[in-house]
Amino acid sequence: MPVYLNAMGIACGLGKDKSAVANKLFAEASAPLEQRSGLAKSDAYVAGQEVVVGQLPFILEKLPKQYARFDCRNNRLLVHVLDEIATVVDAAISEFGNTRVGVVLGTSTSGIAKGESALSTFRKSNQLPSEFHYSQQEIGGPSEFLASYLDLRGPALTISTACSSSAKVFASGQRLLETGHCDAVIVGGVDTLCKLTLNGFSSLSAVSADRCNPFSQNRDGINIGEGAALYLMTKKKSAIEMCGVGEASDAHHISAPHPDGTGAITAMSEALRRSGLLPKDIDYINLHGTATPQNDAMESTAVHSVFGNDVAASSTKGQVGHTLGAAGAIEVGFCYLVLSDLNKQRVLPQQIWDAQPDDKTCKIRFVQPGETLTENNSRYYCLSNSFAFGGSNVSVVIGQSS
Repeated sequence: MPVYLNAMGIACGLGKDKSAVANKLFAEASAPLEQRSGLAKSDAYVAGQEVVVGQLPFILEKLPKQYARFDCRNNRLLVHVLDEIATVVDAAISEFGNTRVGVVLGTSTSGIAKGESALSTFRKSNQLPSEFHYSQQEIGGPSEFLASYLDLRGPALTISTACSSSAKVFASGQRLLETGHCDAVIVGGVDTLCKLTLNGFSSLSAVSADRCNPFSQNRDGINIGEGAALYLMTKKKSAIEMCGVGEASDAHHISAPHPDGTGAITAMSEALRRSGLLPKDIDYINLHGTATPQNDAMESTAVHSVFGNDVAASSTKGQVGHTLGAAGAIEVGFCYLVLSDLNKQRVLPQQIWDAQPDDKTCKIRFVQPGETLTENNSRYYCLSNSFAFGGSNVSVVIGQSS
């Protein structure tokens, strides 16, 4: 039985909700860069260095006092995004009961920034702040918190597989519905900026000196971003169908992808098979496209192996940065917006880069300025790639329902 994404809430460097994100995501290529991108320099994360980050352009509100032990930037962002779909979620809980609604979220850092702040205080005073609680930074915290916040008694779990975390939630949510464990599942991902992430990637020499440059011959690393996206997934028909997810693990290296893209090829092929689609049926690919030399070369090879160079594709990391554990959910969200009524002109997300492809590896047809979905299609489908450390590869296909 088909599974559908009945509602979506999103926030990232591009804006605080679907409408704001769509406005920048689909802005004309001739518009000033600040109207198309959420990236900017900050000196708040790496000592003595400015780095480009995709930071939220709004202030998050504190959690209610009864949730003090969960109060961190990550969980504040979860509540903010939940508010956008609260009416639909509340209706599902009312219809199915709180034991039949599950929560599956992806994150890579949870509320570790709260722990960083607490340790800073400890070094100065030899005491942790009274408001600090370990639950604020636990990896499982986001799902535990959201279930508590909504008084849910169904399955609640957090997936943390680095950059594929919140892409895998779509497969887990689909399985919970198909096996009858749930009648509705809230799925998504959330990650927020912290010093641990920025300094860690900097130590790997993986952070770009400026704005990231996906698939360019001049690419030199990533930008880190923050954001969240949440969905209500059920079997009730709605405008967007969750068509299929492909998962694979090549286990090639702890941090480097398999150069031949074997795991990525398997993930994309499996997503197509589970969706009952052929490569020619896909109208747009949101690339993982981190702008690191090895990832982009691998993904180019893998995408060309499955799709040739016939499908329009882009990396949106130049607009929001790499949101790590939230990237899968956010970038599926961009595909959701491509297919939604907020994009009446059917504009495809552009790629912000220097337009100097790496001729040694680049075999992808990138979205051209102002390019739209082909008008003669009766249904449109998008595929989103998420590839992580350790060879965890996930591809998600969504489409317009029939």
